[in-house]
Amino acid sequence: MMKLKTLFKSMTAVALSSALLIGSAFTANHQADAAQVSGKIVIAGSTALLPLTQQAAKEFKKMNPKVSIVVSGSSSIAGPQSVSKGVATIGACDWDATRAMGGFKAYSGLKAYKIAKIPFAVIVNKENPVKNLSVKQIQDIYAGKITNWKQIGGKDEEIVVVNRAKGSGTRVNFEAKILNGVSIKTSGDNYKEVQKSGEMVNAVTSNPNAIGFVDLAYVKGGIKAVDINGVKATTANAASGKYIFYGYGYLLTKGDAEGASKAFIDYMLSKKFQNGSLKKLKFIPVQ
Repeated sequence: MMKLKTLFKSMTAVALSSALLIGSAFTANHQADAAQVSGKIVIAGSTALLPLTQQAAKEFKKMNPKVSIVVSGSSSIAGPQSVSKGVATIGACDWDATRAMGGFKAYSGLKAYKIAKIPFAVIVNKENPVKNLSVKQIQDIYAGKITNWKQIGGKDEEIVVVNRAKGSGTRVNFEAKILNGVSIKTSGDNYKEVQKSGEMVNAVTSNPNAIGFVDLAYVKGGIKAVDINGVKATTANAASGKYIFYGYGYLLTKGDAEGASKAFIDYMLSKKFQNGSLKKLKFIPVQ
């Protein structure tokens, strides 16, 4: 009986050892497969999505050291343009550029991947006492009908209107969700245009009388988001639809994404990234 017990223990130990070896081999092979993603990814386009694509690139590169990733931001329209010309493998855009929107044509031959819901904000200098604006008031400011902060409960100072240059996805969403057909007055000493989200932040931070708009990820430091129609600019309010100033961010590829570009987009759409870094950066998951 003792011999049978000893034999059973020996057989169990061998089986467990084999299982551990097989498990270790599977893990090693799985890790090796994951590290085998290689190639070059070039991302161009939206500065609204830049905090997101930069963070994703950092995490993806750490997991896939054989991949080369270059990320830049200028404007949303540069996303589909760069991919169409073969300058970039992935274009970042604040609208689905495979469809016509905001006066821009639809880009054929591209595939769009929705990666995030983007809450935008109307911003003023942190020292500005104005905390809430109605959609009508914002429209009148950009149309040149309201020109002094005292007209809307602020100081007796002229309003400096800061706008994004044409081609900006943030501007496309601002015109669609807030202006709703109202034309912007683009002349005068108190009107300024900037190319990028970072430049918008700097313009409003450096001028206590300025007003502008940017995505929520950039709202910090010397600027603040005003409430719109009494609703705060938060991810929760944008997610519920209670807050009206939001849009969607897309990654674009020429045809279906392949190779390293596909692996990168898959990572951005993974639960790990959507519920992790994406949320921390004040974007809203789409998965």
